[in-house]
Amino acid sequence: MNIGVLALQGDVREHLSALAESDALARPVRRPEELDDVDALVIPGGESTTMSKLAVTFGLLDPIRKRIADGMPVYGSCAGMIMLATTVLDGRPDQESFAGIDMTVRRNAFGRQVDSFEAAVRIDEVEGGDFHAVFIRAPWVEEVGADVRVLGRVEDGPAAGRIVAVRQGNLLATAFHPELTGDLRVHRYFVEMVRHAVDAR
Repeated sequence: MNIGVLALQGDVREHLSALAESDALARPVRRPEELDDVDALVIPGGESTTMSKLAVTFGLLDPIRKRIADGMPVYGSCAGMIMLATTVLDGRPDQESFAGIDMTVRRNAFGRQVDSFEAAVRIDEVEGGDFHAVFIRAPWVEEVGADVRVLGRVEDGPAAGRIVAVRQGNLLATAFHPELTGDLRVHRYFVEMVRHAVDAR
């Protein structure tokens, strides 16, 4: 079971490390032929407009969209959540996404870099109590389609109730960065998603 990390920009190394600690073979993906060799993909945090441009430049936009349509499991954190959304608010007019999850995401919804914060988030289907979530220029989900399961919301503060974790089929997204916390539960949850998808082939 090989899981790729989209290595165009962002927290690539941190995701590779978290996946390895979660008993998965992890490798960077920068080219379409590297995408062909993985069973699943992680889209890291970073800068979604830059990631969008680079996905086009490296010829990965359409191949990733096709793999998603064919059922490949994908997990996106922060910018990765934006890249998985069908609709992006406050993005660039020419910004492309992989359009896998039927949701509307607001880019930089929690504010600028100086507004980054940490909060406890309870994630449905992930055992062990609240997750210590790190939000850095994070998006939130404005609305979801009928097939999307909301797994987590901000519980306290001015953003209380905002959706920050979702799943649709084999696709998972969080507005926060579990790869920066040392808590492997989200990555292990995704590895289990991948295992089930591979076994179901």
